[in-house]
Amino acid sequence: MSLEELYRYLHWRVFEKLKNKGLLPDKPRVLDICAGTGIAGVAMAKATDAKALTVLDAREEDLKKVEKWIKIADLDLKLDIIVGDARNVAELADEHDIAFLWGLTMPHFDAFDAVKLFAGVASILSDNGMFLLEESDRVYGIFYRVGYKDMLVETRTDEYTLISVHEGYDSIRGVFKRTYYKLPGFEKVTEQEHRLWDLASQLSLGSVFFREYKAITPAEHGLFSKWLKA
Repeated sequence: MSLEELYRYLHWRVFEKLKNKGLLPDKPRVLDICAGTGIAGVAMAKATDAKALTVLDAREEDLKKVEKWIKIADLDLKLDIIVGDARNVAELADEHDIAFLWGLTMPHFDAFDAVKLFAGVASILSDNGMFLLEESDRVYGIFYRVGYKDMLVETRTDEYTLISVHEGYDSIRGVFKRTYYKLPGFEKVTEQEHRLWDLASQLSLGSVFFREYKAITPAEHGLFSKWLKA
């Protein structure tokens, strides 16, 4: 796979757009939170000519793939791989200039988790560091435009169909509980809890821990993200 093919696959150019708008610093220390394989972290590092990249995720096996992306992107930087819980970022990571959470990941954090995450990120950013999140407004998108479904087809392939079923709501933590089943056979796959965040709640939370905050709309840069500055 060539670098250009990778760019097309990931829509990496969004980071270059943010950089060209002056929203991202030069040669930063980048922290990719909930990094998965680290592919977005490498994209950010490439766009900003980063001098260091840290990838943080609970899944060690996925993180092993980051070196492949670094090689494809032809980057020469200091790499730090951290296997751990993003909620403990303050204890796990050193100071960084950019921290970001990409891939619409906030539903994995309940209301209390989010406070710990935002506070932790703020504590390890440099004086002019920034925290970027890619997100969508699920209150508007799910509850108003679509409507919350007790049963939902999540994925359908030639071999199976994956459905999720509503199992309850935790009003203290603000999370919906759903169980996932594989059809045919109604085989239980997993149980999940998700908080269906809206953008305003996250921005207001960011206003507590960061000096500046801003929503970057799809009209501006092709995505909905939040920019929070330490």
